[in-house]
Amino acid sequence: MAAQDVLGQTARLASSSALLQVLFRVVTFGLNAFTLRYLSRELLGVVNVRLTLLYSTVVFLAREAFRRACLSGSAKRNWTKTINLLWLTVPLGVFWSLILGLVWLHLLEVPDPSVVPHYQAGVVAFALSAIIELLGEPFWVLAQAHLFVRLKVIAESLSVVSKCILVVTLVILYPHWGLYIFSLAQLLYVSVLVMCYVIYFVMFLGSPEATKKSFPVARVSALLPSFVEDETFVNWKEARLTWSFFKQSFLKQILTEGERYVMTFLNVLNFGDQGVYDIVNNLGSLVARFIFLPIEESFYVFFAKVLERGKTVKDQKQDDVAMAANVLELLLKLVLLIGLTITVFGYAYSQLALDIYGGSMLSSGTGPDLLRCYSLYVLFLAVNGVTECFTSALMCKEEVDRYNFVMLALSFIFLCISYFLTHWYGSVGFILANCFNMGIRIAHSTHYIYHFFRESSHRPLAGLLPSPALLLVYIISAAVTAFSEVLFCCDKGWLARLIHISTGALCLAATLGTMFCSETKLVHFVRSQ
Repeated sequence: MAAQDVLGQTARLASSSALLQVLFRVVTFGLNAFTLRYLSRELLGVVNVRLTLLYSTVVFLAREAFRRACLSGSAKRNWTKTINLLWLTVPLGVFWSLILGLVWLHLLEVPDPSVVPHYQAGVVAFALSAIIELLGEPFWVLAQAHLFVRLKVIAESLSVVSKCILVVTLVILYPHWGLYIFSLAQLLYVSVLVMCYVIYFVMFLGSPEATKKSFPVARVSALLPSFVEDETFVNWKEARLTWSFFKQSFLKQILTEGERYVMTFLNVLNFGDQGVYDIVNNLGSLVARFIFLPIEESFYVFFAKVLERGKTVKDQKQDDVAMAANVLELLLKLVLLIGLTITVFGYAYSQLALDIYGGSMLSSGTGPDLLRCYSLYVLFLAVNGVTECFTSALMCKEEVDRYNFVMLALSFIFLCISYFLTHWYGSVGFILANCFNMGIRIAHSTHYIYHFFRESSHRPLAGLLPSPALLLVYIISAAVTAFSEVLFCCDKGWLARLIHISTGALCLAATLGTMFCSETKLVHFVRSQ
């Protein structure tokens, strides 16, 4: 597949994934606002922090390394061996579910049954849901490698909608069921997700469309583990790369979910405060993650297909290098401007957003400071997502192994900083520690990118430099909106709030207008995709 075709399909995949993330975050946003009026903060804290952490840890440790390794390189490969390798995620998931399930049941603090009933059933259900989701991993990787955009949209949309309908129904009818509600909803979510992929491939394989596309898998039975006479069960090159990524993924999970591990294992916040932190975290990431995560996932596939892993810039096809450098520069500029916009306007509108969303329970106390700090964290998330997806797609096995040592040291430092900052600044300390963590990771990735392109004429890191005019508008907007918040927000009535909102809208319009005038290359790139 030509590099230009890959770019086009990758952009469509990123756009569709972004729409999915919009759906997920909006649904979570609405669901939290709804359940806040029926369920306790403690129950939401247990579900959204502790049980979700169990599920995400099992799934991440069992499949992340396999995804990275099996999506590297061309889609033309021995798919029988790749599928065999992917099925190893299931026994690995069973192993992690048993080990971590026992930890969650017997080593961690058990919530008060009168406040959070049915905790044991919740642990079992969320661990089981991780195993069920891993059953669909070969189907997911096959679809992702061949850029089946519509399948991902339909599968994940149906699963999210099904989960939400069940949660809303049970919360209204049986609020006393406690964790049973979210356990059943989680099992329904993963079951619908896996069944969508299975049903699609049952219908697709052997069809005229599959024959026309010369799809590498001809029968449904070929998606099951199988032995080939006189050949190894798996591709050992992929297996070794998977092991390297596994060591990295273990550390990356600690860095990604570090604050939740500190909350869960060190009990620095009670379940109610954990619930507030998670609500603010979801609100803060509502705009950020639905854009950055799809870009990272989709353009990882683009960079992995266009450039060859482990080769220097001189050994690559120069046309592909030029395209990759141009795309990387524009992606960096795109996420930087999005991150700066959220940081600037998030500071002055955090308290108002929380007051509208959850009332005084969220807008008083540490809630506004949490969201303001999260607005800054979004900027770090934005840049790190793109720089790290490029380096992950290009690093050879030895470089991945070296990076693992960096991640190991960073994990230890991050956990220590999280612990101390939380004791000094409360839940705000978690976000400050995450900013530090992301800053170090960005420094490593940008150093790798600079070194990779050093012997070429391309300088994609220039994407991290906004135009002076736009930077000036950001500074003025930050000052004006901060002054407006002091004058009009948030206890002076709705008329004052509307004036504050109008001030922000005018500053945002000025920012976007300047952006369109000064970043014409970026505007053309976004429109063309």
